Amino acid sequence: FSSSGSHSCTSLIQFKDSFSITEDASFSCDRITGLKSYPKTNSRKQGTACCLWDGVTCDQINAHVIALDLSCSWLYGNFPCNTTLFLLPHLQKLNLAFNDFNLSKIPSEFGRFESLVYLNLSHTSFVGEVPSQVSHLSKLVSLDLSSWIYDSAIDKHALEGLVQNLTEVRLLFLDGINMSSTNPHVFMNLSSSLRSLSLDFCDLQGKFPKNIFDLPNLNLLDLKFNRSNNLEHLDLSWMSFSTKLIDSVDNLQALKYLDLSGNSFFQELSVSITNLSSLEYLSIRGANICGGLPDSIGNLVSLKFLDLSISNLSGPVPRSLGNLLQLTHLDLGWNKLSGQIPLSILNLTQLEYLGIATNSLEGSIPDEVTAFPSLITSRLYDNLLNGTLPSWLYTAPSLKIINLSQNQFNGPLPSSIFQLLNLTHLFLSSNNLSGVMELSMFSSLPNLKYLDLSYNSLSLTSNSTSSVNLTSLFLSSCNLSEFPQFLKGLKSLESLDLSYNRIEVGNLTSLEWLDLSSNRLSGTIPNKLADLPFLSSLNVSENQLHGQITQGKQFNTFGNDSYEGNKGLCGFSVSKGCKIIEPAPPNVLEKNGSKSNIAFG
Repeated sequence: FSSSGSHSCTSLIQFKDSFSITEDASFSCDRITGLKSYPKTNSRKQGTACCLWDGVTCDQINAHVIALDLSCSWLYGNFPCNTTLFLLPHLQKLNLAFNDFNLSKIPSEFGRFESLVYLNLSHTSFVGEVPSQVSHLSKLVSLDLSSWIYDSAIDKHALEGLVQNLTEVRLLFLDGINMSSTNPHVFMNLSSSLRSLSLDFCDLQGKFPKNIFDLPNLNLLDLKFNRSNNLEHLDLSWMSFSTKLIDSVDNLQALKYLDLSGNSFFQELSVSITNLSSLEYLSIRGANICGGLPDSIGNLVSLKFLDLSISNLSGPVPRSLGNLLQLTHLDLGWNKLSGQIPLSILNLTQLEYLGIATNSLEGSIPDEVTAFPSLITSRLYDNLLNGTLPSWLYTAPSLKIINLSQNQFNGPLPSSIFQLLNLTHLFLSSNNLSGVMELSMFSSLPNLKYLDLSYNSLSLTSNSTSSVNLTSLFLSSCNLSEFPQFLKGLKSLESLDLSYNRIEVGNLTSLEWLDLSSNRLSGTIPNKLADLPFLSSLNVSENQLHGQITQGKQFNTFGNDSYEGNKGLCGFSVSKGCKIIEPAPPNVLEKNGSKSNIAFG
């Protein structure tokens, strides 16, 4: 054992002997860390090398003490400024946390440890000013000076030194250190290596620099219980912070705007958020929250905008949601919510946007004729909702978008829907709607652009043309027995799905997308389809067509899948040669054994 090692052991023994051993000195170790405290220094045995003692790590070549962990070791007493601990110049790691140094001041001699990369003096009953010499430890990667007695402080110059000189620091914990005399602006120049910053109970005042959120590696920020009372707007979306951040917002009682979208630190929706009574805007979209919506969500009585979509929420929609009387935007879509929509939702008379799509909600929608007079958008698709369509759908004069597709609604489509003169999108596909409907009635909706009535039990009739400006129309499996006269005047139509019907096709010169699959079309594909200048997608699969496929123009871009299930077709697009080229026979559609012409143009 080298003389250097022997000297180190002597220094350690003298350091240990300057304190008494008292279990109460580390009482908070068990409570805060969950670790069991014990007197590590009692592991010293007469005649054994100190490198074998608990908490001591030595350099194997020179036997220098390079790491000392005496945390939670029951050490009690005044910390001497001339302690022999400072005779260990090779220390790289030093942890004295959770001992009781009896209100001693932090000695400036800590600045001697030029090789330190880890220093933890937290919860040691040090008091007074943090010496500026600590900022000279430029190799520090982790520094924890947290205090639980709140009688430590750091002045402006010492804090500036810490921020500017510790260029390698990744973990910085200064909880409980009084910073009331410093400006938070000092934190503008933090190391880009920083991963965790905790400044609990630091009495920070003034404007905290927002560029801290630009630090590329930051994943924990804790600022709770500081004087940030005037903060009104906080946007931390898509930052990937740790869960502790959420516990830092509950004192921001003036906060009106909070966006935590795209973060995955939630175990559940924190009560600290639902206590922000001044909040008007809350978005936690795409945040992977575990659990359900707490009843305390009803505390946010000033809320106008709430977006919790795509957040893995489960369980019922709480009745307390009906307390949010100022709410204009509600989006709970793409979650795992179940049960029924509570009646209290009818209280939200200011709603302009209602989105609860893609959940597992069941039962009928709460109904009251005058429920949502300001509603503009209603998206409740992809649930298990049933019953008749709610009457409030027809009494919201500003309504533009209705999407109730993929539910179990039944009954007829009320004629009162044609009073919604601002309606632009109507999606009712994949329900159990029934009854007879004349398509030309949609002409009374002058702004309608998108209409989807597919996969219902409706019987659609069409006895007249229309001047409506539809651009997309989906009438798949709607019991159509002939091409709707309604469509012949639709010069703006771009997308049309009439699959699983028996139809004729008209002159649609603006057509871009045509799906006639799974009908009973026979004969050849008319050459006139090649004259539709905007046609970019064609599907005539699963019919009884035969003959040569038209070539040239856009037809050269349609693949084999456009023609599958028509064994009689031949030509370049299906990689099947045509043996005989004959004049095209009439295009016909089988109707109960009889034949009628198919008019393309």
